[in-house]
Amino acid sequence: MLIALNKPFGVLCQFTTDDGRPTLADYVRQKDVYPAGRLDHDSEGLLLLTDDGALAHRLTDPKHKQPKTYLVQVDGALTDEAVQALRQGVRLNDGPTLPALAEHAQAPAWLWPRDPPVRFRKSIPTSWLSITLREGRNRQVRRMTAAVGFPTLRLIRVRIGNYALDGLAPGATRELSR
Repeated sequence: MLIALNKPFGVLCQFTTDDGRPTLADYVRQKDVYPAGRLDHDSEGLLLLTDDGALAHRLTDPKHKQPKTYLVQVDGALTDEAVQALRQGVRLNDGPTLPALAEHAQAPAWLWPRDPPVRFRKSIPTSWLSITLREGRNRQVRRMTAAVGFPTLRLIRVRIGNYALDGLAPGATRELSR
């Protein structure tokens, strides 16, 4: 079984917690499935869940280099130089990243409101970026955009390999074919 979940902001990528925060159990009704990868509680978008350990391994093991695409809202007017730096790979405190596919983007028309909303500052614009990675370090997109001078405000994963969010509403699930 393979399930796509549009993970809402603030949901933990686990099924239980002791502190009352929302978890996958609040959204996923199927039993005996586990997340193939993670999204931080402050990230949104596509999360795949499966009961097939081999499939989970293929989706998450860095040696398989599954591309993961994100839409990212950043603080400030994103420059061409920053996008080019992301394309070349940036140096993080745990070493250089692989080059990323990165390009300027527009806020998508299908974008749902976030609760709580992203902060708004009259004097500082925000920009959108599409970025595709083939590695998966902890909080990598956020660290990469910060490294080029544009902190991440909102992060939405829209694709993992051949699987896409494709209009799935926040908190909704859809069974996928492998």
